[in-house]
Amino acid sequence: MEVKGDLEQEKIIDSLQTWFEENDKLPNKIDRVLLTRFYYCMQKDVEKTQKLLETNYSMRFDNAYIFADRDPTDEDTENTLAFADIIPLPGLTPQSYRVMIHRINSSDPKMIHHAQDTKTYMLLADTRFSLPDAVIDGVPVLAKGDVHVTDMACHTMGHMRQMSFRVLRAMVKFLQEAYPIRIRAIHLINCPSYMNKIMSIIRPFVNKRVFEVMHFHTDGLDGLYEHIPKEMLPEEYGGNAGTIPELKKKVVATMMEKRDYLMDPDYWSR
Repeated sequence: MEVKGDLEQEKIIDSLQTWFEENDKLPNKIDRVLLTRFYYCMQKDVEKTQKLLETNYSMRFDNAYIFADRDPTDEDTENTLAFADIIPLPGLTPQSYRVMIHRINSSDPKMIHHAQDTKTYMLLADTRFSLPDAVIDGVPVLAKGDVHVTDMACHTMGHMRQMSFRVLRAMVKFLQEAYPIRIRAIHLINCPSYMNKIMSIIRPFVNKRVFEVMHFHTDGLDGLYEHIPKEMLPEEYGGNAGTIPELKKKVVATMMEKRDYLMDPDYWSR
């Protein structure tokens, strides 16, 4: 889906932007690429787009402790980035989906500070959502959905005990009801033997549809390759996309370039 549509679509986006900026429930401004994402996510239905926008920002305002007062250069963000890898991979799948890698690279549960870590996750997400997902034949495009790959290799029950139910409830609700792109699949790889215990903790917060798109991989990555082209994945998972540290360095650099946007209250506050 091209970032810039035909003349008729751009007029609709103009109208949505005016509606957004004049809406007392919303911030003063919205990035145009982000606004287009909302429009595509709702299959170009204007009323549903408006509803999703109001839901998204209402949840942000109600949970300011993870969505506001954030800085990509602060100590909390630095601490999260030291142990968490949150990386949108380059390119799109044959279905035009963007692949996201999530993993903890440390087995030390004490590194987790759930609210601050979630705030960093949203900094990275908001950075990514203000940019095209790929450029195909010179044309910037947006993905038709996300595929999330979560590496459970370093997850322990100790990590789960560090999690806040308040933060977990807020973030899962946001992902299920307010995210500006559809999550098409969630692949959990390197699942530990106690995966059922982990799932029992998050099950009360997750709706049936999300469970329907979950895939659990306990025996190697061959099953993952059936869903995601192997060459798209990082070298650590048998692919050719580069190493996770290399990819992460680029992602963090882009977030730093977007610092002014991410901290501008006109985009995020009423």
